[in-house]
Amino acid sequence: MSAPAPTALIELRGLTKTFGAGDAAFQALKGIDLTINRGEFVAIIGPSGSGKSTLMNVLGCLDVATTGTYAYQGIAVESLDNDGRSLLRRYALGFIFQGFNLLARTSALDNVELPLLYRGLGRRERRSKALAALTSVGLPTKLGSTPGELSGGQQQRVAIARAIVTEPSTLFADEPTGNLDSVTTREVMALLTRLNVDRGITVLVVTHNDEVAACAKRTVLIKDGLIESDVRRT
Repeated sequence: MSAPAPTALIELRGLTKTFGAGDAAFQALKGIDLTINRGEFVAIIGPSGSGKSTLMNVLGCLDVATTGTYAYQGIAVESLDNDGRSLLRRYALGFIFQGFNLLARTSALDNVELPLLYRGLGRRERRSKALAALTSVGLPTKLGSTPGELSGGQQQRVAIARAIVTEPSTLFADEPTGNLDSVTTREVMALLTRLNVDRGITVLVVTHNDEVAACAKRTVLIKDGLIESDVRRT
């Protein structure tokens, strides 16, 4: 029996992004065509200023394209208003950043609960889901710890737990290991790989790190606002 055909999750056609206007205009993306299938693990790489972070911001609905189309699960993202994009982020997307972006004076458990608070879940359900998420990233004994009481790797694990507590279909990671040493980098990437394999979460990672990129099954190289190569590994 043949394997089922891949299901497109993200489809970009002719996507451009221009900052500024007139003589000061800068085109960061110059016509991106890209399809990402459900369940893929994709690394987006490229030199500084190549457009990879701009692409990630558009994909994550943190910014909007200037022209072109972006379909997420068949939804025409370019036609959504701010509220529509906010709902898509809240219910379908998870984010991990280089700087962790945790609330400094708030416990790990409360940090992870935060996205569920925005969804309007009750306290008991929030606690249960946050505890499960922290346990899944190996931090069941750090519930009451604040970020200042945790190592860099532990802080990133809390950030990952916060990103997955809403059960997103797609996880965006922007330089997720940029502030970590090599050993902790491998631990974090092993965790992201497990989430991709075991839960089927589509993972997109922007990175300068070759070791991080090697964890992905597909590498998209962006250069001067265009896709220069797109390589899948078996």
